[in-house]
Amino acid sequence: MSKIVILGAGIAGHTAAAHLRRKLGKEHEVLVVSPNSNYQWVPSNIWVGIGRMKPKDVIFPLEPLYKKKGIGYKQAKGISFFPEGSSEEPKPHILAEYVVGEKIGQQERISYDYLINATGPRLAFDQTEGLNPGENEMYSVCTYGHAQHAAEGLKILEKKLKKSDKKLKVLIGTGHPKATCQGAAFEYILNIENELRRKKLRDKVEITWISNENELGDFGMDGVLLAYKGLRMKSSEMVEMVFEDRDIKWILKAGVTKVEPGKVHYETLDGEYKTEDYDFGMLIPAFAGHPFKAYDKNGNDVTSKLFKGFMIVDADYTEKPYEEWKVQDWPETYQNPSYPNIFAPGIAFAPPHSISRPRFSKNGNPIFPSPPRTGMPSGITAKLVADNIIAEIKNGKSAHVHKGSLGNMGAACIASAGFGLTKGSAVSITTYPIVPDYVKYEKTGGRDIQKTFGDIGLAGHWVKYSLHIGFLWKAKMKPFWWLIPE
Repeated sequence: MSKIVILGAGIAGHTAAAHLRRKLGKEHEVLVVSPNSNYQWVPSNIWVGIGRMKPKDVIFPLEPLYKKKGIGYKQAKGISFFPEGSSEEPKPHILAEYVVGEKIGQQERISYDYLINATGPRLAFDQTEGLNPGENEMYSVCTYGHAQHAAEGLKILEKKLKKSDKKLKVLIGTGHPKATCQGAAFEYILNIENELRRKKLRDKVEITWISNENELGDFGMDGVLLAYKGLRMKSSEMVEMVFEDRDIKWILKAGVTKVEPGKVHYETLDGEYKTEDYDFGMLIPAFAGHPFKAYDKNGNDVTSKLFKGFMIVDADYTEKPYEEWKVQDWPETYQNPSYPNIFAPGIAFAPPHSISRPRFSKNGNPIFPSPPRTGMPSGITAKLVADNIIAEIKNGKSAHVHKGSLGNMGAACIASAGFGLTKGSAVSITTYPIVPDYVKYEKTGGRDIQKTFGDIGLAGHWVKYSLHIGFLWKAKMKPFWWLIPE
């Protein structure tokens, strides 16, 4: 019998648990350890953030589902790793602390044969002074709770607009010089613009995009050359076209350093320090690894074998110039090289380097996007890890039959541009591969132009809404859920 422990119940953790339980016999234990009581379909937080959906529309409780499906569950947070065991527990284990109920605050050593670290990012609001969700008229859509607060803030803005003749300012984008997840901010700014237009308040608002991107449409992927309506177009041109059509201004090459009530401070790549006023804002924070510690069987600190901010996996982490980066640097099995029974799919693994070209201000400070960490690759890599563990359990040896690098993996990104089955819209971009291969696709910006394309319109909204329904069905493990691809 094998025991597989999964840290985290987001897209990656939940996906891995579902596939492991479906494909392994009941003699094998699948246990999820997560501080969250609910699963949330994160891509639909955007619609919660404009009031078009409620939190109940994007979440469901984990414990009843896991109990029904035979998956163990402990509502606790991981604290430290003991991959060689310890004097208290000879088997490899983690130390976890319960966060609710009668056991709140109590710690437990949880042993494992295989460990999947799917904890995702720590939302590092603390890395930007004053960037606190719901304070300083500044909001977030990173969780369903944050998004609900943002929707309440939007209602307050709308009331102000109805009573005031003064033009107010909306500011949306990235809230840290190395923030990622520009796609979520891009969706939100388009939805905010759409909602204000529908309510006939758009002419009372100045909407501005602020980002650490060097060009519009970088999205942490160094931009994309894509096919659009029979033409070749850069993602920067597509986003510029969308922004100009909606009268959205933009500030680029900006690293936000501080937020005060109604004022954002930022540094530019030119080394200038500037400010931007706002009345309603939403800035994506930096993503960071969780502050885990790791110890060997003698109690010595071995954190550096497991973590480099996020978890170390089978990537090439050699420090080298940007010109020497290659697609082969990226991991394929998401397995820790020091402890091969530990895996980190989804957002939990440490990227070998950024995808966008690193840029530094004249003051020497980095201002460029970190690699994007999205739902589709999280699901794919989680299933890959689960299938490799299953193969090893069934074959009795390390199989590694399943491999998948972001350098040979595509992603479909559908950015909502307004909610509504008849009046909605979306900007759809399919990218292959996610990490550009500048050698293989030398003439098309590192991507296969036959598999990299974009579209704008109502059909994209229908697809995104269908994905909302389909992936919640899949997450709830309803009949034939496994037929829905990751």
